[in-house]
Amino acid sequence: MSSPEIASLSWGQMKVKGCSTTYKDCKVWPGGSRTWDWRETGTNHSPGVQPADLEEVVKKGVKTMVIGRGMSEALQVPSSTVDYLKKNGIDVVVLQTEKAVEEYNTLAARGVKVGGVFHSTC
Repeated sequence: MSSPEIASLSWGQMKVKGCSTTYKDCKVWPGGSRTWDWRETGTNHSPGVQPADLEEVVKKGVKTMVIGRGMSEALQVPSSTVDYLKKNGIDVVVLQTEKAVEEYNTLAARGVKVGGVFHSTC
């Protein structure tokens, strides 16, 4: 099962190919996507992305995780979160969201089992 292409990104809006939903923040993995609701884990810009935000995607068997920190990179990614991914044998890429989406789509097009979490505003 391949990772779905992110079809479009603009401030506050993301579309995933094959999905009718428009996301503000989203999670993607081989075979699917859904809204990334920060309230589920109590996430905020600081301290940022927590392992709990990534567990669902990790369980899908991804080999690489791409994290989009927002258009202005306001979303933090603590070293403990990067360590969590590395301990699970997952490569991690942390970038500004537009660059993160480009990287994710490149990896997905190559057939890499890639997942991602993307913040589409600040």
